[in-house]
Amino acid sequence: MASNLRRLPWLVRYGYGRRLASSWRRRSILFTHQHLDVQIAKSVAIGPRCDFWMPGAATLRVDAGCEFRRDFFCEIAPGGRVELAEGVIFTSAALIQISTSLVIGRRAVFGQSVMIADGNHKFRDHTKHLLDQGYDFRPITIGDNAIVTSKCTILNSIGEGAVIGAGSVVTRPIPAYCLAYGAPARVVEYFGPEELRPEDLSS
Repeated sequence: MASNLRRLPWLVRYGYGRRLASSWRRRSILFTHQHLDVQIAKSVAIGPRCDFWMPGAATLRVDAGCEFRRDFFCEIAPGGRVELAEGVIFTSAALIQISTSLVIGRRAVFGQSVMIADGNHKFRDHTKHLLDQGYDFRPITIGDNAIVTSKCTILNSIGEGAVIGAGSVVTRPIPAYCLAYGAPARVVEYFGPEELRPEDLSS
């Protein structure tokens, strides 16, 4: 009995309190974005310092069971769209910047300090400042069960079940069921069904 009472403060803070705070954060996001197309399932867990910056007509869909554990920030430009399927997890210190679209499949997991961006600054006109040259954009899709480990920068699409090694920079599409790492990230191993092996990857 005494041990249960000693555990009660932990449960109040990290159990009941965490769920209550998550529910309040979800309601706050929905309340402040009523003018936009925003849907966040009730079971989504939203941790401290999680925010969405959508200054204009943007779309956000977050399905059941997703988790934003802490320090998550998502910018969606006017006309942009972000869709997260069931069970997507962002652990901590994630940054997402989207002007076109980002679609993330079921149970994709993202480690600490991951950045996802669908655009690169243009810079080759030496007569203009970088901030005045615009961007090159590409929609990004991340497949079901993809794993992106810590401190990665994602600038292109990732296939179903692929694994991205820590500290990698994904500048080109990564096929399904591939291990890729490096800057830029390169495929070093395929581990999926043989019939789905990409033609350019030898067995």
